[in-house]
Amino acid sequence: MAWWLLLALALWLLGQAVRQAASLTSCAASSAFLVVMGEIGDWLRRRWTARRGRAEAHAKTA
Repeated sequence: MAWWLLLALALWLLGQAVRQAASLTSCAASSAFLVVMGEIGDWLRRRWTARRGRAEAHAKTA
Protein backbone atom coordinates (compact mmCIF):
# COMPACT_ATOMS: atom_id res chain seq x y z
CA MET A 1 0.00 0.00 0.00
CA ALA A 2 2.85 2.39 0.77
CA TRP A 3 4.20 2.16 -2.78
CA TRP A 4 0.80 3.26 -4.12
CA LEU A 5 0.99 6.39 -1.98
CA LEU A 6 4.56 6.98 -3.12
CA LEU A 7 3.40 6.74 -6.73
CA ALA A 8 0.67 9.33 -6.08
CA LEU A 9 3.20 11.64 -4.43
CA ALA A 10 5.66 11.16 -7.31
CA LEU A 11 2.96 12.05 -9.85
CA TRP A 12 2.04 15.14 -7.85
CA LEU A 13 5.68 16.24 -7.52
CA LEU A 14 6.26 15.66 -11.23
CA GLY A 15 3.24 17.82 -11.99
CA GLN A 16 4.62 20.55 -9.75
CA ALA A 17 8.03 20.34 -11.42
CA VAL A 18 6.64 20.81 -14.94
CA ARG A 19 4.12 23.44 -13.82
CA GLN A 20 1.13 21.23 -14.65
CA ALA A 21 -0.27 21.35 -11.13
CA ALA A 22 -2.95 18.82 -10.30
CA SER A 23 -4.58 18.10 -6.98
CA LEU A 24 -3.20 15.33 -4.84
CA THR A 25 -6.60 13.64 -5.15
CA SER A 26 -6.40 13.47 -8.93
CA CYS A 27 -2.83 12.17 -8.69
CA ALA A 28 -4.04 9.47 -6.29
CA ALA A 29 -6.76 8.51 -8.77
CA SER A 30 -4.21 8.35 -11.59
CA SER A 31 -1.87 6.20 -9.54
CA ALA A 32 -4.76 3.88 -8.62
CA PHE A 33 -5.52 3.53 -12.33
CA LEU A 34 -1.87 2.74 -13.08
CA VAL A 35 -1.79 0.16 -10.28
CA VAL A 36 -4.94 -1.54 -11.58
CA MET A 37 -3.58 -1.63 -15.15
CA GLY A 38 -0.30 -3.06 -13.87
CA GLU A 39 -2.07 -5.76 -11.87
CA ILE A 40 -4.20 -6.72 -14.87
CA GLY A 41 -1.10 -6.88 -17.06
CA ASP A 42 0.68 -9.06 -14.52
CA TRP A 43 -2.33 -11.36 -14.27
CA LEU A 44 -2.48 -11.71 -18.06
CA ARG A 45 1.27 -12.39 -18.24
CA ARG A 46 1.03 -15.11 -15.59
CA ARG A 47 -1.99 -16.67 -17.29
CA TRP A 48 -0.24 -16.58 -20.69
CA THR A 49 2.90 -18.17 -19.23
CA ALA A 50 0.93 -20.91 -17.45
CA ARG A 51 -1.12 -21.68 -20.55
CA ARG A 52 1.98 -21.80 -22.76
CA GLY A 53 3.72 -24.06 -20.23
CA ARG A 54 0.82 -26.53 -20.27
CA ALA A 55 0.77 -26.54 -24.08
CA GLU A 56 4.51 -27.25 -24.24
CA ALA A 57 4.22 -30.05 -21.66
CA HIS A 58 1.32 -31.57 -23.59
CA ALA A 59 3.29 -31.38 -26.86
CA LYS A 60 6.25 -33.21 -25.29
CA THR A 61 4.07 -36.10 -24.11
CA ALA A 62 2.26 -36.49 -27.41
